[in-house]
Amino acid sequence: MSELMTTTYSMWRLFRNCRMACKWRYIDELVPLERDPNLAFGSVIHDCLECWHGERDLAKVLDHIDRTYPNRAQDDYQQADWHLARAMMSAYAEHYPAEAFDVVALEKTFEGPIVNPATGATSRSFILAGKVDGIVRQDGQYFLLEHKTASQIDASYLERLWTDFQIILYAWYLEQTLGITVSGIIYNVLVKAKLRQGKGETEAEFEARRAELIAKSKTGKSSAKRKLPEDDETFQQRLQEKYLEPGMFHREVLYISRDQFEELRAELWELSKAMLDARRRDTFYRNTSYCFQYGRPCAYFQLCRSGGNPNVIENHFQRIAPHEELRDGAGEDAAPVF
Repeated sequence: MSELMTTTYSMWRLFRNCRMACKWRYIDELVPLERDPNLAFGSVIHDCLECWHGERDLAKVLDHIDRTYPNRAQDDYQQADWHLARAMMSAYAEHYPAEAFDVVALEKTFEGPIVNPATGATSRSFILAGKVDGIVRQDGQYFLLEHKTASQIDASYLERLWTDFQIILYAWYLEQTLGITVSGIIYNVLVKAKLRQGKGETEAEFEARRAELIAKSKTGKSSAKRKLPEDDETFQQRLQEKYLEPGMFHREVLYISRDQFEELRAELWELSKAMLDARRRDTFYRNTSYCFQYGRPCAYFQLCRSGGNPNVIENHFQRIAPHEELRDGAGEDAAPVF
């Protein structure tokens, strides 16, 4: 019997969306050298939330943030994320000084067979593994705790939570693994403030603005002063005030229908059969409708466009074993579900 291949829902989602992209990542093990900054920030916040819900020690959370961005004094991107992470987590701790639930487990991993729900047959090629952000108990019921960072929360965003099939399928596997009944999912959504630290004016910019004001002035004079860069303390205070506004944190509870379990297990079984066929015939075709999903190129767009040119691989990609999110200390795949 051939060795069972470990899979995750992230892999199956990518296979469903674009088989070629799935092949680049999970068979050829290629990962872009430049990581999406939105995904990197989401992973940091996942780590912070694991620390907070485990120990409720804000000082440790802030220390983790400080250590995550060691070059912030020289790197504007690190500086911006450092500010945002500190303000977000400080406000989060203040917003939720106590919880209505008890934490049962954090960053819980699992694995189990992929089963044909119609016949009970087990796949001889694949198993499914995954990790959930948390399992909590509230009012005598078990819920999965799922963290999300979002640019904004509106009715459209909340409606799309229903399409987050990954966490529902994971609930079924955890039920089998732990022998509990998962009633639903508590989505814990944190909004990313869009404020930016003031950069101030250069001397040339100030002189240009001053000349423009003088030209418009009847007196031929201006009392304008040069705008100086916003210091860290002032910007952090401005962010903290932003996080006091309503809607920056949101909890949404969705209850799971038992019918959803069967539907998703059947879909997973069909995907596993399609993957076997694609591997056997080496036919991983592209879904060009997926190339610019989320308004930006797919991570493998330039690789597809070049026809898999070795120079593109060498200069823009690295080889990393699949499912790195399952390793200890790694957050769950933070790829944008929405």
